[in-house]
Amino acid sequence: MITIRRMTIKDYESVIELMRNTPGISLRDADSRESTARCLDRNPGMSFVAEAEGAVCGCVMCGHDGRRGYLQHLIVLPEYRRQGIAHELVERCLQCLEALGIYKCHLDVLKVNEAAGRYWSGQGWTLREDIDRYSMVRQGGENA
Repeated sequence: MITIRRMTIKDYESVIELMRNTPGISLRDADSRESTARCLDRNPGMSFVAEAEGAVCGCVMCGHDGRRGYLQHLIVLPEYRRQGIAHELVERCLQCLEALGIYKCHLDVLKVNEAAGRYWSGQGWTLREDIDRYSMVRQGGENA
């Protein structure tokens, strides 16, 4: 049986291990325990994990800026895919955003992660052709 619950910082080691072992996921310095704790504190109750037999088998992180929502790191272990777990994780995040009056959500997908692109398109998300994302790193280098 799969259980979905709110993510806490106690899940960090399990979640970071999922990230490390998932092709197409890029880890950055911003994925440190400290940064993750800050994200969870700033966006309480908006990120989720899926558990099977007491072990984390999926996760998603969610936050917002007051106007738009942002999803990050949706991961489900391969042996648990195609069971609706990813859909339920995302749905929980979107419900949290809607409860705050936020009805638009964004996410980033690495261009090399074609499987993720197919997943999101298949779920009704739209690939934006009208904007490019620009980033600035003020400290820490390329892996910030």
